[in-house]
Amino acid sequence: MNHPAPSDKLTVVNTYFPGRWIGGATLVLGPVVLCAGYLLRYLSTITALTPQQQAWAEVQPFAAYGQLFAYASDPALLTLAYAIFALGALVLFPAFVALAQRVGGGLAFWGATLLVTGLFARLYFAGADQTAFQLTEVLGLDQATNAIMKEYVDISYGPWRVPVWASVGQYAGSLLLAVAAWRSGVFGTVRAAMLLLAGGTWMGVLKGSSIPDVLVTGLLCVALVPLGVRILQDRLTVPAGRPKLLSW
Repeated sequence: MNHPAPSDKLTVVNTYFPGRWIGGATLVLGPVVLCAGYLLRYLSTITALTPQQQAWAEVQPFAAYGQLFAYASDPALLTLAYAIFALGALVLFPAFVALAQRVGGGLAFWGATLLVTGLFARLYFAGADQTAFQLTEVLGLDQATNAIMKEYVDISYGPWRVPVWASVGQYAGSLLLAVAAWRSGVFGTVRAAMLLLAGGTWMGVLKGSSIPDVLVTGLLCVALVPLGVRILQDRLTVPAGRPKLLSW
């Protein structure tokens, strides 16, 4: 089997889906929007709840109790936070495809495929979040919370557990794509580690965000945004091959 030469990878980035402009723009915007989503989810919770309510939420067995309480206190703010988060996951789809094309090879393609399945799971969870929030307006906070928590496991796992299995793709995919990016020389050790760390953030329904989530996703911005800018400027260089153990 003939493998593409390094120069052919540059042509692939510019020619095939998502192409130079969509790929470059989503590599820039995707991680930034997702990071903003994590930050807004964290800030919206601590803003909507008093310190006493936050203390109560922290001792509950699931973060869902606090998230539903926060939504009932400030629905507009929580809706904004969850919407930005879902948008970030959506925009990252072509970004990961563009990164895999830039890296090239089966390992990168498998990694991006698994990462995209994880993004699909996030969108399922976003739909479950929105449904739960709307139930608080129809049934009231107490009744909605009781109903949702009674069926929380089935809601979170989804039909035939397809969404929860798809969510595993984020963790496996980030590992494969990070290794492939490092081996190709597109990322050094530091940026490959940033991509891997970002793949370890939580998945699920009505999850609370934290400062570490924001920081780790900020590292994803550091790893992906410069690559997106270079793609937009059409200033890609041929990867030099596997980098040193300590490299950017």
